[in-house]
Amino acid sequence: MSQQRKNIVLNRRAVVARILRDRGTALAVTSLGNPTFDVAAAGDSPQNFYLWGAMGGAVMVGLGLAQAQPQRRVLVFVGDGEMMMGLGSLATAAVQQVRNLGVVVIDNEHYAETGMQPAHAGRGVDITAIARAAGFAEGRTVHTETELEGAVDLLLQGAGPVLATIKVTTDPAPTALPPRDGPFLRSRMREHLLGEAAHR
Repeated sequence: MSQQRKNIVLNRRAVVARILRDRGTALAVTSLGNPTFDVAAAGDSPQNFYLWGAMGGAVMVGLGLAQAQPQRRVLVFVGDGEMMMGLGSLATAAVQQVRNLGVVVIDNEHYAETGMQPAHAGRGVDITAIARAAGFAEGRTVHTETELEGAVDLLLQGAGPVLATIKVTTDPAPTALPPRDGPFLRSRMREHLLGEAAHR
């Protein structure tokens, strides 16, 4: 569990915007809280599916979507707290060997939703190493802009499942609220993917 501490300088909003800038047709699934706000701030889209709740389940939803849409890239945006709750999902994704799945762990090493208490990721737990041990094709931990550029290529093009843990500061960002209506979000994505077939 020991890992050398490095300075954390990346801004979560800027990181997510950079990843999504060149997304093309890639779909995005977000966990509750800041990952949802970050993806929405980069631009609401029918290609985004915001879970809002179901903490610990984002990777599994992304896995199912990736299996159902093998020609599309699927990116799952989760916080480090969510990822710790759903560690078993990394093993399931690895066993399924879904090549079009990328997991983005936005890691501020704190539990932002419950008061910024220090989280496991800031106390020595290496999420990237866990993903690798589970059988992910590749995993990286990102601290710098240069490393981020390489991670973007991995997330959007690497044969998955792949994972990038991106260390970000705890600097606050304005809340960006996307739609919160679950049936609407489901139907919006279904129509985006299936067109008229979604109504049959």
